[in-house]
Amino acid sequence: MAKERTCEECGEELRGRADKRFCSDYCRNIANNKLNRDSTALMRNINNRLRKNWRVLNELNPKNKTKTTRNKLLSKGFDFNFFTSIYTTKKGTIYYFIYDQGYLAMDDDYFLIVKRET
Repeated sequence: MAKERTCEECGEELRGRADKRFCSDYCRNIANNKLNRDSTALMRNINNRLRKNWRVLNELNPKNKTKTTRNKLLSKGFDFNFFTSIYTTKKGTIYYFIYDQGYLAMDDDYFLIVKRET
């Protein structure tokens, strides 16, 4: 007598393929969401911060290149800890990018905001 196979999520009897693990798409989605819950929350929070940083730079930089101050960035909720990439020029100048919007720290707490051409 063959061993009865059951859905890993709800326990219902499985019919069909021998390697089937869930009785329906609903149960498969529930199980996968439970499995990814912690990492999903972390990624969602990081992506929200990146989006906010991008919106701040995009709002302050409508013409693809501008200057602003640290205080102005901070007052709009910019978080300097979150960026997507770093670009170092041949001269050693370091730009921090959030997707296509970047910034360069200058003297006296000023920042140059640039948009990378894609």
